[in-house]
Formats: sequence, C-alpha cells, structure tokens
Amino acid sequence: MKNKWKKLGTATLLLSVLLAGCGSAKSSEAKHQSFSVMEQSDLTTIDGSKAIDLTSFNMINNTEEGLYRVAKGNKVVAGLAEKVVKPTNNGKTYTFTLRKGLKWSNGDALTAKDFVYSWRRTADPDTKAGYAYIMENVKNASAISAGKMKPSKLGIKAIGKRTVQVTLTQATPYFKYLMAFGTFFPQDQDQKAVEKYGTKYGTSSKYMVYSGPFKMVGWRN
Repeated sequence: MKNKWKKLGTATLLLSVLLAGCGSAKSSEAKHQSFSVMEQSDLTTIDGSKAIDLTSFNMINNTEEGLYRVAKGNKVVAGLAEKVVKPTNNGKTYTFTLRKGLKWSNGDALTAKDFVYSWRRTADPDTKAGYAYIMENVKNASAISAGKMKPSKLGIKAIGKRTVQVTLTQATPYFKYLMAFGTFFPQDQDQKAVEKYGTKYGTSSKYMVYSGPFKMVGWRN
C-alpha cells in the first residue's frame, strides 16, 4: 500500500467495534470534513464481498453503511434502514424499509436492489468471497456457495425501491448484528460499479462508490 494514512471525506463518523469492523453514522452537521486513520497493516481491498481482514473491514465500515449499525454498549440501531425491525415467520423473515432519499457517493439512488445485488454476488462461488459462509443461515446460501443453485435463489428480494425482505433457514438471534457487518452492505447496482471497474473494483479509492458518511481518497493497493 502506497499510503497508510487514508483520508476520508464528508460528514461525521461513529466508531463501534463489531466482529471485525466498526459501525458508522451519517450527520447533516457538515458537508466537508475529513480525517486520517492509521492502521497496523496494509489495506488490501475495500470490496465488501472479498474483504477478509480487520484493516479492510475497518475501512469499509468507515466509508460504507449497512441496514444497521452498532452503537455504544453494543446496541443495534438503524443505519440505512428506517428502524430496527422484529422478525416474523417464527424468526425467519426480516422486512426492512430503507430511509427515504438515500444516495451513493456518485449521486445514484441507493435502493433495495443494491442489497439484493450485493448479497447475491457474495454468495456466488465465482466471486470467491472469503466470508460467504457467514450467510449460511440465509435461505439457499449454502447451496449457492456450493454451486448447486443459482444466486437468484438466495433468500433476499427487493419489494419496490425501499423494501428489502430476507428469509432465513432458521431463527438466528444474532442476525441483527450481521446487518452491521461489511459483508452484508449494499453495492451500487444502478451504476453497476462491479462490472464497470472489473478486477479493479475495490482495489483503489477511485474504483469504488460509497454508501456511508465518508469516502476514501488517495488510496491504491
């Protein structure tokens, strides 16, 4: 990595350790803020589907946001979702409503299909996602990762532009914490950033779009 000090731009950040990462929160107090973060090891990727190490997840969580985030005291609070929801169907179905007016750093609307696209990409064995197994309780995820089903069969769907519905194989009490973990963050389907940048996606700050309060600048692998 050329520069261990990563400069991030836009709003405010709350750091909260979760598994191998930390949660982030948006703020309307300032439009142009920046800060630098020093990590103990080189950053390898900011592709949420391929990240496997602490440094990568730290930076993904500093620049991206998921449905939930983890606040002080390990309390799960709403992130891109309007609120923390209770599962239905004996704990196996989660229906999330996204906040209105969500945007990617490039100006694209952030919608429910961005979550569907991201999760399917991670489950797809062709992606070779190191953390694909963390989705094992999502319906059909294990079969998809084993190459026995198509990614389109994954237990996640978009209902309109703002509703994401997830079906699990069994009730999973810790699932709410996973919604704040980088592997489950959205990826920009409208811009098709993954296809646009190809193998460069996530290898440089410019080959990425961001859903969180900050964007990374000046970094390349």
